Amino acid sequence: MAHVPKNPAIAMRDGVSPSCVALPRMKAPPWPTLLDYLAERLAAVSRAEWQQRMEAGEVVGEDGQPLGASHPYQNGARAYYWRSLPDEPEIPYYESVVFQDEYLVVADKPHFLPVTPGGRYVQQTLLVRLKKALGLPNLSPLHRIDRETAGLVVFSVRPQDRDAYQRLFRERLIAKTYEAIAPACDRLDWPHTRRSHILEQEDAFYKMREALPHEGLSDNSETVIEAVERRGGWARYRLTPVTGKRHQLRVHMNALGLPLLGDQFYPRVLRRPGELEDYAEPLRLLARAMAFDDPVTGQRRQFESRLELAWPLGRLAMKSGTES
Repeated sequence: MAHVPKNPAIAMRDGVSPSCVALPRMKAPPWPTLLDYLAERLAAVSRAEWQQRMEAGEVVGEDGQPLGASHPYQNGARAYYWRSLPDEPEIPYYESVVFQDEYLVVADKPHFLPVTPGGRYVQQTLLVRLKKALGLPNLSPLHRIDRETAGLVVFSVRPQDRDAYQRLFRERLIAKTYEAIAPACDRLDWPHTRRSHILEQEDAFYKMREALPHEGLSDNSETVIEAVERRGGWARYRLTPVTGKRHQLRVHMNALGLPLLGDQFYPRVLRRPGELEDYAEPLRLLARAMAFDDPVTGQRRQFESRLELAWPLGRLAMKSGTES
C-alpha cells in the first residue's frame, strides 16, 4: 500500500523519503475522513498518532499542502507521509564515504547498522544517514548486506541509472570479496570450494540451512574460501561468493565446522530477531572489496573497504560444529 512515490513536489524530510497511500475508489466509502481510513488501514500507527501527525502537517496531498485531521475521504486521492519511530534506538557506530561521483556513492557500513529503513529503525539506517549527510534525495542502494555485516555498500545517485547497475548484481557481473574470522582449520586444503543447496529453515524463518542429501536438491550456492592469516586458534579467511543466497557465507562456514566469530544465529541461536545485540561482540564478517565494469560510464570500478575486523582478545572460546 505504501511506497516511495515519484512526485517532485513532495520532498524528503530529515533524510526520509515520503511514503504514499492511494485511496481506493468506492461507490460508498465507509470512511468519512482521511483520518478514519489511515487509522483502519495503517493500524500499525495508532489513531491518536495519525491525528497528531496530521495536526502537525506531517500528512500532505499531491500538491504538498497539509491534510488536516478533518480532511474528507476522497476517492482516488493520494496522501503522503514520512515514516518515523518514537523510540528508535541509537546505533553508536558511523559510516564513511569511500567514493562519490555523479553516478555512485560507495559507503563503508559499520556493524549493526541496517542498510534501509525497516522494523525498529528509520533514522538509524545507512540510507537515511547518507541522504541527510549528502543531500541526495534519490539515493538508492543497489544491493544489501546484513545488518550484522560491515563493509561496502553501493548506491545509485540518479534514478535513470538504477536498473543498469542493479542488472550487474542480478546477472552476477560483480566480483565481490569478503573477509571473516573463524576458528583455524588444518583438516582442509585451501582454497576450498563449498557448494550446496541453501533454503530457509522451516522452524526458524530468520535462519537458512543446507539441504540434506536425501532431499535430492541440486546445488544453488557456491563459495570459494581461502585461509590467509592465522593467530593462535583463529584464522582470517577470504570468502568469494559465486552466488548470493541469503546468509550464504555464514551457512557455508558453519557447515564446515567453522562458525564465524560473533555469529548470533549459527550454529545456535543466541539472540532472537528483534532483540538488541551485544555491541561488544560483532559478527566478524566484512564486505571487503568489489569490482565491475560500469554500464553507464564504461569505466572499470574497483572499491575496497577501509575497515578492519577485530581479532578476539583471548583464546579460542567457540566450539566449532554444525547445526542446521
